[in-house]
Amino acid sequence: MPLVMYTVWRILLFVAALGGGYLLGLRSWLLVLVAAVVAFAVSYLALGGPRDSAARWLAEKEQRRKDGSAKHDVDTDYEDAVMDRESAEGTGTAADGSGADGRGADGSERQA
Repeated sequence: MPLVMYTVWRILLFVAALGGGYLLGLRSWLLVLVAAVVAFAVSYLALGGPRDSAARWLAEKEQRRKDGSAKHDVDTDYEDAVMDRESAEGTGTAADGSGADGRGADGSERQA
């Protein structure tokens, strides 16, 4: 949310600079160029707090993403280890739907 607020403030500054430049008589591409430079300068000077909040929010979001992906990697490694162990022991389901104990997928005894 801080990123959205910072962006809204920057857009408002740009629109205000456009309006001010228009009132001062700028009418061509120079209006947009001057408005962009003025909005950049004012936002750099005046929006330090919202900029820092947005940067902290992005850093925390990135850290949460990294923590989540590391957890996913641990889970994936564990699942791979279990699957490797089961295939090495010969357990698992057979192609005909019966498990290693001879029972079918529904738990009933398989007839030979």
